[in-house]
Amino acid sequence: MNKFKTEIKWGLIFMCVTLLWMLLERLTGLHSTHINKHAIYTNFFAFIAIAVYVFALRDKRSTDLDGKMTYKEGLRSGAIISIIVGVLSPFGQLITAYIISPNYFENAIAYGVANGLKSQADAEAYFNLKNYIIQSTIFAPVMGVITSAVVAFFLKAKPETSEI
Repeated sequence: MNKFKTEIKWGLIFMCVTLLWMLLERLTGLHSTHINKHAIYTNFFAFIAIAVYVFALRDKRSTDLDGKMTYKEGLRSGAIISIIVGVLSPFGQLITAYIISPNYFENAIAYGVANGLKSQADAEAYFNLKNYIIQSTIFAPVMGVITSAVVAFFLKAKPETSEI
């Protein structure tokens, strides 16, 4: 467990940041009065997610690896964080659906149907807690590993070699 202390810490940080983003979306009306703009603005979370992975891998490199991190070590650490985020995702969805934004699914269904984007049945099939839990449990680790692959490439730091 101590071996993955940094990854667990950053997995939890990522989940907290995600919940704060959900709260921000709700407070700005993206889950209600401005739901028509939700599909656009929710994508800005990608920048925050990337930043969290950058901070996480920098932390891993400096704290656990004495400033020397290979691409493989960075990718492995990022993948572990991604798995932790994937495991925590259902809990994040539950917190969002029941505490942060309990009317989101109802509002999204109503908006989709009223604007001819989906039929009632399709909207109900898509905008529900079960579907969001499934999506986040798959999407979070996949995107996390992809992000980790890119971030690890830029943050790798090989040990200095001494020349005689």
